[in-house]
Amino acid sequence: MKWTIHQLYQLQNKGLTFDEVIDGKEFMNADPQIRRMSDVNVKGRADISSSKVTFHLKISGEMTLPCARTLVDVPYPFEINATETFLLNVNADYEEDAEVRIVEGETVDLQPLIQELIIVEIPLQVFSENQQAAGAAPQSGKDWEVVTEEEKQEKVDPRLAVLENFFKDKKK
Repeated sequence: MKWTIHQLYQLQNKGLTFDEVIDGKEFMNADPQIRRMSDVNVKGRADISSSKVTFHLKISGEMTLPCARTLVDVPYPFEINATETFLLNVNADYEEDAEVRIVEGETVDLQPLIQELIIVEIPLQVFSENQQAAGAAPQSGKDWEVVTEEEKQEKVDPRLAVLENFFKDKKK
């Protein structure tokens, strides 16, 4: 997923479309949370002008992340739609508030951009549907347990338990 500026100028009238598969292992070292990564599909097209190239990307795949509660593997599919602009000429005019990337050297490489977009897509927490999976972290211990809001039982403070009967006596 790398093109020289000269190659891009040659494709200016024809246009550039691509549909490539990148080995997911290349993204494994990007973030320590990623336990596994499937092959990443990158589809897109490029709009090429004399001063800039705008890539319209669709990136999809599946990564495996640890469950925030139990630490078991949780598959997390992702699909990213992005539009990125690269300036081919440093002196090119562009809007001040526009997000653009300046091409360093003579090549436009999408690999670091794709890696950045995948890292940004990683959620802060994922949760496994199966909390009793083998190798999962314990869900209870001495004087504690993990409960959901549905399972939470309203426990009355023993010091206030006497007041519970107070209103029953008044109704009689």
